[in-house]
Formats: sequence, C-alpha cells, structure tokens
Amino acid sequence: MINVKVYPVTEIMTNCSYLVDEATGKAAVADPGGISAKLTEQIERDGGRLEYILLTHGHYDHIACAGQLAEKYGAKIVTGRENDRFLSDPSLNLTAKHFIDMPPFSADILLDDGDEFSLGDTRIKYYFTPGHTSGCGVFVFDDIIICGDVLFRESYGRTDLPTGDDLTIMRSLKRLKELEGDYTVIPGHGPLTTLGHERRYNPLMRRL
Repeated sequence: MINVKVYPVTEIMTNCSYLVDEATGKAAVADPGGISAKLTEQIERDGGRLEYILLTHGHYDHIACAGQLAEKYGAKIVTGRENDRFLSDPSLNLTAKHFIDMPPFSADILLDDGDEFSLGDTRIKYYFTPGHTSGCGVFVFDDIIICGDVLFRESYGRTDLPTGDDLTIMRSLKRLKELEGDYTVIPGHGPLTTLGHERRYNPLMRRL
C-alpha cells in the first residue's frame, strides 16, 4: 500500500504527489513542476529513498524539476512512451511559449499502455490517456489515480494546446469512467475528487 501526500507547486498550483510504499519506505514523486520546501524536507526526513519521478504528461508545470530531483536522489524518470518527446521539445512542453529555461532531458523508463512496475511492494499500473496532449497517461495503484490534466473535479483538461484533441480526450475519459470500482482522483490542478463523483457530476463524463 502507498501513502500519498499532495504538495501544490508552481504559480498555477500543480498537484505534485509524494508516494511512499508503506511496507518498504521506498518513495516516488509525481509531476514535480516545481520544488516545494515542505516536499524536499519530507523526502529528507524519510531518508531520501526516492526511486522514481513519475510524469503524467510533458507540460513544463508538471516536469520542470524532474531532472533536478532525479540527479539529486538518483531516481529514475518514468513516463509513457508517447510523452518522452515532450521532455526535450520546448514547443511541446510550452517552455518556449512561456520563456522558461529548462534543460532538455529524457526518461529512463518508458511505459506502454497497461504496463506495470513496482514501488516497493506495491504495483503501479500505467494507462495511456491522450487528449490533453498526445502523450498523457495516468498512474493507478491501490484506490488512487494520479491523472495529471486529463480529468479535473467536474471538468477535464483543455485541448487547445499543441497535440490536444477533443475526440481523443473524450475516449480517454470514457475509459476512466469504465474502470471498475471507485478511486480517489488526484488531478493535475485543483481539489481532489473521486471517480464515483465524476461519473455522477462531471458534465462530459456523464454523457459518455
């Protein structure tokens, strides 16, 4: 089982998640678009046992500090195969648009749809869920989904940025809707929600 703490980072309050496997103490960080002093203090208190940096998609506000954390703690960067090109392309990760200087980098582990890996004793499954970008994916473990900017509380990710697509995000939301059971959903920004709540109250998901 994984314990999760969420730390808002960046000026647009990206939800950066800190995951710790309860049995082994091994840790991961998801979507480090910025550095939180509270997050780094917690990592240090836990012994700096950071195994992975998980990236749901390649926009700068979700990836900007991935390389820094990976280098400091010797962690491996994990993302979907279709997302890897965003990490080194300023036009796709939007650093060029926002005049942000971020060194290009690549992931250490590239996942395909349905792939699984372990954080300590807990299995994490990756689902490819494009639409907000062509490289988006979600990480599912225990009763939690870290979904980046695909799904928000009673909303969903914008599709007007490079590689976004309305029909594609609808298919991805339908796929999430059809997952069995209920999950706590950690979106890329804003309040946490549940899949059950979104099935009932998300305007788009209700129509799918």
